[in-house]
Amino acid sequence: MNSITPEQAAFLLQYNLPAVKNEHRTTAAVIAAIPSANADYRPDPQSKTAAELAWHIAAAEHRFYGGVVAGAFDFNAIPRPEGGITPENISKWYEATFAKNFEALTHLSGEQAAKILDFRGAFQFPAVAFVDFSLRHSIHHRGQLSAYLRAMGGKVPAIYGESYDSELAKKAAQAG
Repeated sequence: MNSITPEQAAFLLQYNLPAVKNEHRTTAAVIAAIPSANADYRPDPQSKTAAELAWHIAAAEHRFYGGVVAGAFDFNAIPRPEGGITPENISKWYEATFAKNFEALTHLSGEQAAKILDFRGAFQFPAVAFVDFSLRHSIHHRGQLSAYLRAMGGKVPAIYGESYDSELAKKAAQAG
């Protein structure tokens, strides 16, 4: 990979920050839509449960953004929310850690964004590339989780426009 200048890295970071914020809101809505009574739902014995998948999304995003801010990834276990990995606890934890990480990302210098980071010896990219990688990772797993929702008795929130469920809720609110 060709090196990237601090100016280029700063531009890419500023370009990606609005998407990070928007995708976070959508991911938070999908996690919040998990019915607590069915958080252990999994479509196949090899699949993660809905709660495990939600935790994976939240924890991985925290690891990526925290690593970008720190200039190195910490691969120690991320402590689970107090009370366990319930949809409610994950949602609270996700909101708190995202707010802290996003604020720190907005203050990154071009030099910090251009710094080459190593991810488990598998990838060596400029820090800003891991912001995009994290976005793609979260979107991918959010898609999996959103496919669980109806099967587990939940409602699919609007993701990139109205969903069937959000449209029905909107019509009901207008009628009522």
